[in-house]
Amino acid sequence: MSPVREGAAFEALRTQLQEAATSLADGPEALEGILLGIVDDVDRAVREPLEIFPVCHHSPASAIAMARRLREKRPKVVYLELCEDMAPLLSELRNCRLPVAVQAFASEVDGFPAEWAPLSVVAPITEASAEYQAIAYALDTPGVELVLVDRSSDHVFQWQTAKTEPTDSETRTQPAEEEAGLHGDAVGVEIGDLRPRFAELEGHLLRHGRVRHWSEWWHQYVELPLGDSDHDTYRQVMLLIGSLFRRLAPGDADRVRVDEERERYMWTRMREHLAASGTDPGDCLYVCGAFHAASRVAEFGVEGTDTFEIGPPSASVWQHGLIPSSHAAIEAQFGLAAGSVSIAATQWAKNLKRTRVKPFRLVGQAGAKKAAKTAKAAVPAVPEAEDALSDKLSGFLRRAPVLDPLDEAELLGWSVEVVRAARRNGYLASTADAIAVFETSILLAAMRDRARPTPYDFQDAAITCIEKDSVPGRRDVRRIVEIMMGGDRIGQVGYDALPPLARDVHDRLAPLNLKLQQRGVQRALLDMAANPELGRCSDVLWMLRHLLPWGAARAIMGERRLGEQPIQESWDLALGTHQRALIELGYEGVSIEQVLEQRLRRRAYDPQATTAAVLEAVEDATLYLRSRRLADELGTRALEVLATERSVDGAPEVLRRVRRLLAYYRTSEPVLPPWIESFVKTGYAHYCTLLPTAFTDEDATVRQVAATLGFLFSMESLALSLGCDRTQLELAFAQSHPREPAKLALLWAAQVQLGQLSRGELRTRCDELLGNPLVVPAYPRYLSGFLHALEPVPQLADFVVEAVSNAFARLPDPVLLPWLPTLIGTLRSDGADLAPLLIREAGRIFPGRLAELDEWVPPWRESTEAGAAPLSARADGGGASGAALLAAYPATCDAVADLLGCEGTWERADVPSGAVLTVRHPETATALEVLLAGS
Repeated sequence: MSPVREGAAFEALRTQLQEAATSLADGPEALEGILLGIVDDVDRAVREPLEIFPVCHHSPASAIAMARRLREKRPKVVYLELCEDMAPLLSELRNCRLPVAVQAFASEVDGFPAEWAPLSVVAPITEASAEYQAIAYALDTPGVELVLVDRSSDHVFQWQTAKTEPTDSETRTQPAEEEAGLHGDAVGVEIGDLRPRFAELEGHLLRHGRVRHWSEWWHQYVELPLGDSDHDTYRQVMLLIGSLFRRLAPGDADRVRVDEERERYMWTRMREHLAASGTDPGDCLYVCGAFHAASRVAEFGVEGTDTFEIGPPSASVWQHGLIPSSHAAIEAQFGLAAGSVSIAATQWAKNLKRTRVKPFRLVGQAGAKKAAKTAKAAVPAVPEAEDALSDKLSGFLRRAPVLDPLDEAELLGWSVEVVRAARRNGYLASTADAIAVFETSILLAAMRDRARPTPYDFQDAAITCIEKDSVPGRRDVRRIVEIMMGGDRIGQVGYDALPPLARDVHDRLAPLNLKLQQRGVQRALLDMAANPELGRCSDVLWMLRHLLPWGAARAIMGERRLGEQPIQESWDLALGTHQRALIELGYEGVSIEQVLEQRLRRRAYDPQATTAAVLEAVEDATLYLRSRRLADELGTRALEVLATERSVDGAPEVLRRVRRLLAYYRTSEPVLPPWIESFVKTGYAHYCTLLPTAFTDEDATVRQVAATLGFLFSMESLALSLGCDRTQLELAFAQSHPREPAKLALLWAAQVQLGQLSRGELRTRCDELLGNPLVVPAYPRYLSGFLHALEPVPQLADFVVEAVSNAFARLPDPVLLPWLPTLIGTLRSDGADLAPLLIREAGRIFPGRLAELDEWVPPWRESTEAGAAPLSARADGGGASGAALLAAYPATCDAVADLLGCEGTWERADVPSGAVLTVRHPETATALEVLLAGS
């Protein structure tokens, strides 16, 4: 049964709907209950003393009706369906170019699951929206109060369960393009989400309306008819639509629960404000979505029977600000058709011109016209007589749709403009295509029972006639039409509305003389040698490069390394494009130095942090902040993390960063910091303990084991000077027994470094491997081990060249040719970092000219064929080349002798020396040996 009726304004409509329900349905109960319930919802909302103004988000018809009603009623209080904690930011909208989004942001959560962090809520605002009209009216009209009554941003997440997706007007952004990702992954809240939740109903409307998506249906059957309607008609029709969608919504328990809790929350806030301020409900206006205007909760109305208990917020700290938005971002956030918001903006301009309604704009609004005269103060509303309520629904539902006549001039202009734009984008379009688009638009409109082609009809016609093929990288015709209809307008937050951090960044980069708030990429050239004060700008840019997404600040020329001073740099800056990211930095601190320090600490003290990650934080603190205090603190943290690691997974990164930090401190500090001395000492003992396990562990790669050996060998002298015992390393090698060929070769190379294995023995082992047919297929893995051995033992570069050359020389073609791909893959994957050292050594050994190659003999074969000592032995001594040079140039030796205070004379070349005589006459020495042996 329908609720008690308080008037007979809709009695005629009830009778007609009841008769229709009886004739269309098998029985009058089900359908009659829905139809009469809709009328009751409209009647109830219309008779509420506090006027309810139903809207649809980003609807030009709602915006026009709102502007008209505000000028007629002049309310003293405007209640707006928007998160109540966003109220302080609304006055900053005048410093922005719309569209922008009001954002609430919490980087650290307390009371919510950790995986939800960071929490972000955005509410986009466009000029062609009813909420902006209400905000502009309230802020610029003296004596008017704007009250936001929807739940706070904290409650948006409180009312979600772990398995509940964002509900009602809340959706997560899934951007496909850069402009569509301006909101990030924030939860979006909007005023007036009005879309059928009953899939069959939406499909029925789209099918019979001969449209493809909901935005097109709404534009054709709601926006256009309501664009010129009076206030009562608009209000009743929107209430009817909201009630219809509400009563035909499926029974999603979580979604219905959130909807009703929001309505209870808003009516509770309004009643609290009315009681505290004593305002007459007739002087107020409640702006909310049409879906919520048809609410049936017990708290509905100023005379609501129940009181909703509002829970306290969580302990999370929320920051608020304004971020740039765009039409594409709004469409992606709320699942609207591409281009629908741009078409709505175009329709808004047409409605203003046709209806001559004067919209409200904030004084000083960027992109708006000159400020109008001072607004009049709000005057008390004239109470409407009870008899003034009339049924506008019956007339609207009976009235045949008004068919707009074809505006040939407008359609012709569209056709010519789209062809011109297509030619600019690489399409071979001509005048014939413009004519075809014109005629096809009319044909499509007629097929869809429309006398006047809509922008959607024109878009389909342009795609059909112009886009005959799809070329990668070329803008498609659909996007061209969207740009032509108004484009993807992108908002901008003004300087005065930016958080302190963002303003500080702009002030510190002012010497660059660039328009940093402008979208697009700008080139900045910094010559610190000629203009030293630009060094401060360079510091800011490097920190922004570290904090902001890729592309916001990109270094084209120049780099920052420990211990180096920049001379010239070149940057590509796009801070205007990435304004949202810069604004969100302002939620974390008041300066970029503070934000960077907080992030470095957070990274270092993360429970999952590795030693390499903490050392990276130490390097960043030294490089960008030049903070010795922070570097020492994080270095101590790296020492703690190292002691807890039980594998050598991070050894390559640890070795690289420790070497770099040691080189920096040795050149810039008189003594090493205590933390790095402790790190080297602890690391030496730590990696000696892990080395035997790493050699046998299947999960440990050859590169990781080689880096472990590199740490031990390169830090050995410093570790021993700090009190470490070399016996630890010797015991570690004694306990290492690898089986994998690559690790076995790595162990052999390390033993050569320790003196436990000579080069001759190592060469013999490699010859045995090449001579064993069963081992030849695994020889590339041995080479991989030798290649990684260049990290801890770079002196073996000549031996690795020798090993590879011997493989090419000694392996037969049936074995060599199938092995070559494996060899190349091994060198490419495992030796990318060490290949330059290997190539440099090969260039030193092999001949530099092609003509010399035929006669060239490898050094390791030359010594063997000549019967002489190996190359390494000859290099150690035994040759006469040094004595010949001394005899040829005695002045150098005389100078050294005078410096050392030695006296002596040079031997004459024609007088045989003692050594020469014993060689020539060995009989004397033999006789002396016999004499001494007999005695």
